[in-house]
Amino acid sequence: MTIKKTKSSAAKKTVAKKSVKKSAVKKAVAKKPATKAKAKKTVAKKPATKAKAKKTVAKKPASKAKAKKTVAKKPATKAKAKKA
Repeated sequence: MTIKKTKSSAAKKTVAKKSVKKSAVKKAVAKKPATKAKAKKTVAKKPATKAKAKKTVAKKPASKAKAKKTVAKKPATKAKAKKA
């Protein structure tokens, strides 16, 4: 391969930027409890995606409980999240 190191690292960086953007979007969405529930509903449109999302959270039992607690801060949001 004659690809220069700089080029490959630049490509890696762009990929990394994209993943960071995704998490940044997630964080921005999660700031508002109502929006968080809305985001869950969007994910819930596809059953497969919903299950995938659940599995990701379920990898760590502690984080799963933490996620539940975050949602449970506001009773109204908790109900919304359950529906989603």
